[in-house]
This record gives sequence, C-alpha cells and structure tokens, in this order.
Amino acid sequence: MEIVDRLRELSSPKTLQSMIRIGINPDQALGVTLPLMRKLAKEVGRNHELALQLWNSGYHEARILATMVDNPREVTEQQLESWSGEFDSWDVCDLTCRNLIEKTPFAIEKAMEWSSRQEEFVKRAGFVLMARISVSHKKLPDSEFAPFFEQIIKHSEDDRNFVRKAMHWALRQIGKRNLPLNKKAVECAGELQRLGTKNSVWVANQALRELLSEPVQARLQIREEKKLQKETKQPLS
Repeated sequence: MEIVDRLRELSSPKTLQSMIRIGINPDQALGVTLPLMRKLAKEVGRNHELALQLWNSGYHEARILATMVDNPREVTEQQLESWSGEFDSWDVCDLTCRNLIEKTPFAIEKAMEWSSRQEEFVKRAGFVLMARISVSHKKLPDSEFAPFFEQIIKHSEDDRNFVRKAMHWALRQIGKRNLPLNKKAVECAGELQRLGTKNSVWVANQALRELLSEPVQARLQIREEKKLQKETKQPLS
C-alpha cells in the first residue's frame, strides 16, 4: 500500500526505541512520530475506505493514521467493536478514542459498555472515552456523568495498570468540567476511599491530588463566576 510505504520512509530506529521505552507494543511498529503522522493525515484528508485498509494492514502507525483519516459519520458500531478487539497498545487505544470514537454517536454508549468488559485495553478504552467526553462534549448536561461515577466505583477493584490509570484520568477530567461536577467527583473519590481496597484508594488519591489543588479550584471558580455573569448579565464583583 502506497501510504504504508510513505510511513516506512518516515520511520526511524530511534523513534522505534523511544516507543518501546514508554511501553508501546513494538510488534508491527515502524517508528514514526505523531507529528509526522498528523502531517501525513492532513495530506490524505478524510477517507473512510482508506482508513479501513490502513487498519487492516496491521501496522501500528497505519492503525493510528486510520483513526486520523476516518470519517466519524461513516463509522459503524460493528467497526468499533472489531477495532477495539484488536487494541494491543495504550497509544492505539487512546488515540482511537481521541481521534475518532469520541466524535461518533456511539461515544457514550461505548464508554459504558466497554468499561464493563474484561479485556484490558477494551476496558481502558471505556474509561478513556469518559475522560475524552468530559473534555470534548461541551454541551452535555451534568446528569449524563452520573453513570460514569457509578462505573468507576463498580470497577475500582481492577488494578491492572492501564485500566486504573484510565480510571483516575476519567475521574479527574469529569471533576475539572465545572464546580458541581468537581464536588461530585470528590464525593466519588471519597466513596472509593471508603471501599478501602488498595486500588480504590490509589485511584481516589491520584484524582484528589488534582481535583482539590489550588489551580484547579481557582480555575473552576472563575469559570463559575463567568457563567453567572453571562446568565445574570451582571459585572463580576
């Protein structure tokens, strides 16, 4: 495939070694940096059929490139199920969620469904989607995040590294959305601490360190004041 040949031309042994050092599965990896892949994706443009071909090639970077060029409006649920079952590295998992899945109509559904699955990277993808939805779905009402808190508590015993890191990532991102959700995220962390397992306490403490930090609290307070000003059209005190 011509695009795979382009990726080979952009690869370097130094980049491949760097990928291995940060825990990326080197199987079928070429060694291409993300900036180079993003540049190539811009040249290629949106192309659903090409994305399917790139993913099916099996090459690590080709799969990441597939997530960059695919058209979210043409993605099917069957495709997402097939792709998620082939996640074998945290970066492919995370970038597929960020570049593609969060932009599809299936994002919330898959966040809930996958966070209950047993496969490590599929389960991670569920919690990564929660984190990404918290950032990108600006108009989503706060009530939509309640099931996310429930999933984090329900699955907090899963101490697999890639899962638990995604769990506290999700809790932190939800809690940085606004003051009311920050309060609920802190309450969720408190519930995790009361569960008393080594992993639930770890997830809670990792999240609370940021959620209760002075910079985050100050930023959320300013955001709340701006919101109130907009609603009441009154100057800030």
